[in-house]
Amino acid sequence: MKLRRFSARFVEGSIAITAILFLFVSCSKSLTNNTDSLYVPTTADITATATLANLQAGRTVFINNCSKCHNYYSPDTYSASSWKTIIPNMASRAGLSATQTTQVTLYVTRGK
Repeated sequence: MKLRRFSARFVEGSIAITAILFLFVSCSKSLTNNTDSLYVPTTADITATATLANLQAGRTVFINNCSKCHNYYSPDTYSASSWKTIIPNMASRAGLSATQTTQVTLYVTRGK
Protein backbone atom coordinates (compact mmCIF):
# COMPACT_ATOMS: atom_id res chain seq x y z
CA MET A 1 0.00 0.00 0.00
CA LYS A 2 2.82 2.42 0.89
CA LEU A 3 4.55 1.58 -2.37
CA ARG A 4 1.40 2.45 -4.34
CA ARG A 5 1.09 5.83 -2.59
CA PHE A 6 4.77 6.52 -3.24
CA SER A 7 4.39 5.54 -6.90
CA ALA A 8 1.30 7.70 -7.33
CA ARG A 9 2.99 10.70 -5.72
CA PHE A 10 6.10 10.12 -7.82
CA VAL A 11 4.04 10.06 -11.02
CA GLU A 12 2.09 13.17 -9.98
CA GLY A 13 5.33 14.97 -9.11
CA SER A 14 6.90 13.95 -12.41
CA ILE A 15 3.91 15.23 -14.34
CA ALA A 16 3.99 18.54 -12.46
CA ILE A 17 7.72 18.98 -13.10
CA THR A 18 7.27 18.13 -16.78
CA ALA A 19 4.44 20.68 -17.08
CA ILE A 20 6.52 23.39 -15.41
CA LEU A 21 9.49 22.68 -17.67
CA PHE A 22 7.25 22.74 -20.72
CA LEU A 23 5.85 26.14 -19.73
CA PHE A 24 9.33 27.49 -19.04
CA VAL A 25 10.66 26.37 -22.41
CA SER A 26 7.66 27.62 -24.36
CA CYS A 27 7.72 31.01 -22.61
CA SER A 28 11.45 31.44 -23.00
CA LYS A 29 11.09 31.41 -26.79
CA SER A 30 9.37 34.80 -26.51
CA LEU A 31 12.14 36.33 -24.44
CA THR A 32 15.63 37.28 -25.49
CA ASN A 33 18.44 39.42 -24.18
CA ASN A 34 19.92 39.71 -27.66
CA THR A 35 18.88 42.91 -29.42
CA ASP A 36 20.13 41.56 -32.75
CA SER A 37 17.18 39.15 -32.83
CA LEU A 38 14.61 41.92 -32.35
CA TYR A 39 12.56 43.23 -35.22
CA VAL A 40 14.22 46.10 -37.11
CA PRO A 41 11.77 48.49 -38.81
CA THR A 42 12.05 49.02 -42.55
CA THR A 43 10.30 51.27 -45.05
CA ALA A 44 7.79 48.45 -45.62
CA ASP A 45 6.55 49.02 -42.05
CA ILE A 46 5.56 52.65 -42.57
CA THR A 47 1.86 53.21 -41.95
CA ALA A 48 -0.48 56.20 -41.90
CA THR A 49 0.30 56.61 -38.19
CA ALA A 50 3.96 55.54 -38.08
CA THR A 51 6.95 56.93 -39.89
CA LEU A 52 10.18 54.99 -40.16
CA ALA A 53 11.74 57.49 -37.73
CA ASN A 54 8.92 56.79 -35.20
CA LEU A 55 9.45 53.05 -35.46
CA GLN A 56 13.24 53.32 -35.16
CA ALA A 57 12.92 55.65 -32.17
CA GLY A 58 10.48 53.19 -30.59
CA ARG A 59 12.99 50.37 -31.04
CA THR A 60 15.68 52.46 -29.36
CA VAL A 61 13.44 53.34 -26.41
CA PHE A 62 12.37 49.68 -26.17
CA ILE A 63 16.00 48.48 -26.11
CA ASN A 64 17.18 51.13 -23.66
CA ASN A 65 14.35 50.75 -21.15
CA CYS A 66 12.59 47.40 -21.25
CA SER A 67 15.60 45.28 -20.31
CA LYS A 68 16.01 47.13 -17.04
CA CYS A 69 13.31 44.90 -15.53
CA HIS A 70 13.18 41.83 -17.81
CA ASN A 71 14.53 40.37 -21.04
CA TYR A 72 13.09 41.63 -24.30
CA TYR A 73 9.82 40.29 -25.63
CA SER A 74 9.64 39.95 -29.38
CA PRO A 75 7.02 42.31 -30.81
CA ASP A 76 5.42 39.21 -32.34
CA THR A 77 4.81 37.75 -28.87
CA TYR A 78 1.52 39.62 -28.48
CA SER A 79 -1.13 41.03 -30.79
CA ALA A 80 -1.26 44.76 -31.46
CA SER A 81 -4.32 45.11 -29.23
CA SER A 82 -2.57 43.26 -26.39
CA TRP A 83 0.51 45.48 -26.68
CA LYS A 84 -1.72 48.55 -26.50
CA THR A 85 -2.87 47.34 -23.09
CA ILE A 86 0.56 46.19 -21.90
CA ILE A 87 2.71 49.16 -22.93
CA PRO A 88 0.97 51.92 -20.91
CA ASN A 89 1.33 49.86 -17.74
CA MET A 90 4.99 49.10 -18.40
CA ALA A 91 5.71 52.65 -19.55
CA SER A 92 4.50 54.10 -16.28
CA ARG A 93 6.74 51.69 -14.37
CA ALA A 94 9.70 52.61 -16.58
CA GLY A 95 9.04 56.34 -16.31
CA LEU A 96 8.61 56.84 -20.05
CA SER A 97 7.24 60.09 -21.41
CA ALA A 98 4.06 60.16 -23.48
CA THR A 99 6.14 60.48 -26.66
CA GLN A 100 8.33 57.52 -25.71
CA THR A 101 5.26 55.46 -24.85
CA THR A 102 3.77 56.20 -28.26
CA GLN A 103 7.05 55.34 -29.99
CA VAL A 104 7.38 52.00 -28.19
CA THR A 105 3.74 51.19 -28.89
CA LEU A 106 4.24 51.92 -32.59
CA TYR A 107 7.39 49.77 -32.60
CA VAL A 108 5.90 46.68 -30.95
CA THR A 109 2.68 46.91 -32.98
CA ARG A 110 4.61 47.54 -36.20
CA GLY A 111 2.81 50.84 -36.68
CA LYS A 112 -0.73 49.54 -36.17
